[in-house]
Amino acid sequence: MPATLIKQFMCRGFRPALIFKACYEPPAMRKSSQPPLAAVFRALLARFGPQHWWPGRTRLEVCIGAILTQNTAWTNVEYAIRNLRRARALNLAALHAAPLPQLAAWLRPAGYHNLKARRLRAFTTLVADRYGGKLEKLLARPAAELRATLLGVNGIGPETADCMVLYAARRPVFVVDAYTRRLLQRHGWCGPQATYDELAALFTAALPRDEKLFNEFHALLVALGKNYCRTRPDCAKCPLTKANLRPET
Repeated sequence: MPATLIKQFMCRGFRPALIFKACYEPPAMRKSSQPPLAAVFRALLARFGPQHWWPGRTRLEVCIGAILTQNTAWTNVEYAIRNLRRARALNLAALHAAPLPQLAAWLRPAGYHNLKARRLRAFTTLVADRYGGKLEKLLARPAAELRATLLGVNGIGPETADCMVLYAARRPVFVVDAYTRRLLQRHGWCGPQATYDELAALFTAALPRDEKLFNEFHALLVALGKNYCRTRPDCAKCPLTKANLRPET
């Protein structure tokens, strides 16, 4: 139940009075107040309930999905992963051995299939060449080292890397996506030139470093973006409008 999860995080110290501290804000981030992230989380959890993310059966599927979801809807990614499953290619050895044209054919539903085949191959090459084909060895690296390693792979940017670190390696990093940026900008909690890392720092500096909390919060922000905070927003029905949020000063 949503109320149970709210109590769980509250018991772990997830209280606005305790978690929001004064901190340096780069010029692109400076606003008159700190985003009331605790209140945002509670309002979204009450509205949507636990999201049970990431939608992948294995850590490898999470990594594949993080690459394939770039510039496409998740439903398209599911079709591509279904192709891989039917071809018995949902393992690192098969993915790495498959000819690129065949890999691209399996990934076609996800869009940009040739590009994504090359990016997925770059990822499997990393695991094969540096970690003996053992994904768990890669994911066992310290979070900062793992993130830096992933960012060195062609086609893996900060959001994709952080998805892997959070959802596959289960480390407490905050994933920032287009929905998160849109929410922050519309509420006046960040400037338009804020970088990815500056936005992520809003969450990591203000919230307890808890992997489950970051997992749930990111998933809830996606739910908000898909249902209310769309390109044409439905502010009248938005759970954050009804929550009458008060910024931290």
